Amino acid sequence: METALLLAGKITELTLIVLMGIALVKSKLLTSEHSRTLSVIALYLISPSVMIHAFQIENTPEILDGLKLSVTLAVAFHILLIALGRLFKTLFKLDTLEHAATVYTNSGNLIIPLVMSVFGPQWVIYTSGFIIVQTLLFWTHLRLLLCGSGKLSWKTVFTNINILSILFGILLFACQIKLPRIIDNTLATVGGMIGPVAMLVAGMLIASLPLKEIVLLKRIYLTAFLRLILIPLILLLFVKISGIAHLGGHSDTVVLISFLATVSPAASTVTQMAVIYGQNARKASAIYGITTLFCVITMPLMIGLYRLAV
Repeated sequence: METALLLAGKITELTLIVLMGIALVKSKLLTSEHSRTLSVIALYLISPSVMIHAFQIENTPEILDGLKLSVTLAVAFHILLIALGRLFKTLFKLDTLEHAATVYTNSGNLIIPLVMSVFGPQWVIYTSGFIIVQTLLFWTHLRLLLCGSGKLSWKTVFTNINILSILFGILLFACQIKLPRIIDNTLATVGGMIGPVAMLVAGMLIASLPLKEIVLLKRIYLTAFLRLILIPLILLLFVKISGIAHLGGHSDTVVLISFLATVSPAASTVTQMAVIYGQNARKASAIYGITTLFCVITMPLMIGLYRLAV
C-alpha cells in the first residue's frame, strides 16, 4: 500500500499542475493554442533527454533481463489492449475515438515522471519497452484506426525522435559508452521537466473545453470507465494468473511499472492525431481531460489492488 500512497501523492501534485495550466488560460495570460509550443518542447527535447539519460547505467545481467521482460510485457499487454478494444467496440458500439482511447494510454508523459518520483530515476529505463512498442503502434495501428486506410509511413515510424533517442540510448548502453558528466547532467536536468510540462499542457487543453457539454456526455464516462477501471482489472487478472511478477530479479518492479503504464489515462497522442486526420478533436480532448482528472483516484486504487492481488 505504500507504493499506492506514494503514487497518489505524486498524481495529486501533477493534478495541481494541471489546475495551474487551466488557470493560465482562464486568466487569459495564455491561450490553449500556446500548448503546442510546450508540446513541441516536451516531444522533441524533454522526452528524448529522459530516455538517453536513463540508459547511462551499468550493463548488468539483471538489467538486461529486466529490459527483455519490459519489452515482452509491452508486446503482451498491447496485444491484450488491442483485443479488448475490438471486443468493447462491438459490445458498447464505440466510435473511432472511444475505441482508440480504450487501447492507448498516456504512458510517456505521465508514467516517466511517476516512475522517477515513486521508484527512482534508475528505474526509468524499464519504461522504454512499453514506450517504444506503443510509439510503433501509434504510427501503424492507431493511424489506421483514425484515418481508416492508407499506406503506412515506415519512414515516419523509424525517424520518430523518441524512437531514435531510445535506440541511441540502447547503443550507448550496449557499448557502455558514458557521456561526459556535464552532458549527462544537462540531460537529467532537462528530463526532470517532463512531468510539469506534460501536466501544464493537459491543463491548457482542458481549459478550452466546454465543461457543461462534457458533463452531459455519458459516452465519455463509459470510455473513462473502460480505460481506467475495467481494462486494468482484466490486465490485473492476467498478471495474477500468469505469475509473471514472480520470476525473480527485478521482475516484480518491472511488471508493476508496465502495469502502471496500462492503467494511465487516454493518450494525448489520440487528440493530436484526431486533429491531423480530421476526427472530432474536441471530443478527443474531452476524453483525454476527463480520464486525466479521474486517474487521480483510479491509478492509486489499481496499484493498491495490484499489491493485494499479486
